[in-house]
Amino acid sequence: MAFDLGAESGRAVLGRFQEGRLAIEELHRFPNEILTLNGRLHWNIHKLFSEIKKALSICASDVTPDIDGVAVDTWGVDFGLLAKDGTLLGLPYSYRDLKSLGAMEEFFKKVKPERVYEMTGIQFLPFNSLFQLFGLVRDRSPLLAAADRLLFMPDLFHYFLTGLGRTEYTIASTSQLLDPRTRTWNKVLFKALGLSPSIMLDPTPPGTVLGPLLAPIAAETGLGRIPVIATATHDTASAIAAVPAEDSDYAYISSGTWSCMGIEIPEPVISGTTLAHNFTNEGGVEGTIRFLKNVMGLWLIQGCRRSWAKRRNYSYEELAQMAETAPAFKALIDPDAPGFLNPPDMPDAVNAFLARTGQTPLESPAEFVRTILESLALKYRFIVEEIREVVGRPIERIHIIGGGSKNELLNQLTADATGLTVVAGPAEATSTGNILVQLRALGLIRTRSEMSAVVRASFPLKTFRPRPSAAWEESYRKFLGLPGVRRTDIERGRR
Repeated sequence: MAFDLGAESGRAVLGRFQEGRLAIEELHRFPNEILTLNGRLHWNIHKLFSEIKKALSICASDVTPDIDGVAVDTWGVDFGLLAKDGTLLGLPYSYRDLKSLGAMEEFFKKVKPERVYEMTGIQFLPFNSLFQLFGLVRDRSPLLAAADRLLFMPDLFHYFLTGLGRTEYTIASTSQLLDPRTRTWNKVLFKALGLSPSIMLDPTPPGTVLGPLLAPIAAETGLGRIPVIATATHDTASAIAAVPAEDSDYAYISSGTWSCMGIEIPEPVISGTTLAHNFTNEGGVEGTIRFLKNVMGLWLIQGCRRSWAKRRNYSYEELAQMAETAPAFKALIDPDAPGFLNPPDMPDAVNAFLARTGQTPLESPAEFVRTILESLALKYRFIVEEIREVVGRPIERIHIIGGGSKNELLNQLTADATGLTVVAGPAEATSTGNILVQLRALGLIRTRSEMSAVVRASFPLKTFRPRPSAAWEESYRKFLGLPGVRRTDIERGRR
């Protein structure tokens, strides 16, 4: 069973593996709602864990109590703090909590950004674990003063399931606290934080069997003492494990709330050029590096949909259909503009960007969605060109995986904007990759290429051919002229 927890919802997915094919079944889906307490944004980890136990009970009562493994993956960078007796100290903060904003710029006064990047190879985002921790230090957090160790979000759930504290490598690699060459915690950064690295646990590789389910939880759910496995616990790492590629001449987009776009490489690429382009080097399966960029993805449409729900609750399918008929290239935005991180009203934020850049404001939901999707497609082209420049690898096609792969309009726009063939699927990439890594841990799959072969044999894939035009070339020229598109996140933060 795979538990895939995202920023909007969580799901429990049961996988059945037989004769080289994987069948998956969603057993339980539940919301993941951010709690606002005393002006701070938190994850309700206790509610999420109760939903995990509920799903285990559903499996035992409605399907089978005999399963071979269970693993949790989540988003990156967020963490919880444990006291010496193992008690969780408060609710983990959400990366969308604005209190930590500004900590990145303040930390750069201690360690120059060029030095931070050289030591970590991680893309600068203002909510990286490094800067969240510095925010706690800066604010003299009593939680941090009482903390004995730190566990990232999936590690916390595995701790609740097994009683064992472990930190898995792929989730640790997103923190901007780890040296990607040695895979150890960077002592220089911890010294600058004023913290001892003893608060961290040595990373364990993905595909490690942690231990059995705690006896009380096994009894409560009706399951046996089943193995709990540290899969590739960062959701993007699991998703990329499910890319169905047969060779290396591709880029991937793990498409969802975020669009994580990049390639897999054997070693980190850390240089002045990758810093200038703000690429990140995160851990993957089989010792690979996820060389990628995090782009603000379908979060922009999710935010618009929440605002429009006050008048009408559109489905994502409705919005995509409406955008099909909207006029093309009415406006363009930079999806990564700072004002889109967590605005009170996303449509207002989009129109504010348009006003700042001398463009006509949008009116209808169809126009907003079309503008967002076209802008995302142009951003993907920009990143493809950067990857080619930095790594020199040919890119012949794009694999779009995850929930966003079901957005056929965005898939086609991506093919049109980039001039590359797009292969979409699987949609449930993260839970599929989660299960594939579990199967490898159990000895049922041996290699990364076998994982890809299982995906190709198990899930429908859809191909989108490019339809290049002069209109796309003109729009790309305008996109490159938007303020901030060529600016790194360091420069964004310094504005």
